[in-house]
Parts: sequence; C-alpha cells; structure tokens
Amino acid sequence: MSRIRSRLALFAVVLAASLGFGVASHAQLDPKSISVVPFDQLNWRKAPTGVETAMVFGDTTKPEVYGMLIKWPPHTTTRPHSHPNDRYITVLSGTWWVATGPKYKPETMVAQKPGSLVTDLAGQIHYDGTKDDVATIYIVGMGPAPTIPREEK
Repeated sequence: MSRIRSRLALFAVVLAASLGFGVASHAQLDPKSISVVPFDQLNWRKAPTGVETAMVFGDTTKPEVYGMLIKWPPHTTTRPHSHPNDRYITVLSGTWWVATGPKYKPETMVAQKPGSLVTDLAGQIHYDGTKDDVATIYIVGMGPAPTIPREEK
C-alpha cells in the first residue's frame, strides 16, 4: 500500500508542477504523443455551493486512481468529514484553509499557500475551504472517494 501512496504522491507533484509551467506552443506538439487541455477549456461543474470541479482523469465513484481540480469561491468551507482513502492535494492558487477534528471551529483553520502539498489521511477527520479569496486545488486519490460526515455538535 505504501508503494501505491508513493506513486500517487509523486504523480500529484509532477502533474501539479506541469500545470504551473504551461506549454509555449501547442502547434509543435504531436497529438499522437501528448494531449493538452488549457485550464480555461476544462469541463467545470458547479455545485449549488459555488464550488466548481473538473475531473482530469478517473472516476471518484470507482475503485481507480483519479485526479480532479477544485475551484473554491470565497467564504466556502466544508464541515468535518473523512474519506476512506488518502488524498494528495496541491494548492495551485489562492489560499486554501484546513483544520482537523470533529468540532467545526473555523478560527482554527490553517492557511495553505500555492505550492503547499497536503495529504488527507484515510479515515481522519478534517474540514477545509476558503476565507477571503478564491483557491484552486488539485487532488489525486484512489476511489471510491465518498465524503463521510463526521461532525460532532
């Protein structure tokens, strides 16, 4: 299992780095060798909360590796929850805030700046989101990846 974790973590770092550097000219690329989808042409889906997601590869509902982008609007957070598998997260832009534990206390959230690498460990309780700005994160994980509510009132 640690071998899978290591490969997923390495893949997350490499993909996040490549998203940050871009490509100088798409005209020089052989489409039989590489596929490029510009960030602004991804298939974004907007939830009622305003959070937008774009699947890069895989399916979070199936037992397979997946990669997804999430754009968080300002002042949007989740409530305490967990996931059954590790999730490897790279903050691409903005400030993304995270906290741990079953009690929702937004004042305890810790800022994660662009380039930060965060791992949501399997079964552990956390919550996350934004404060005053938009944040975009990239997640790589193993499905199925349901969000399991774990808040204690």
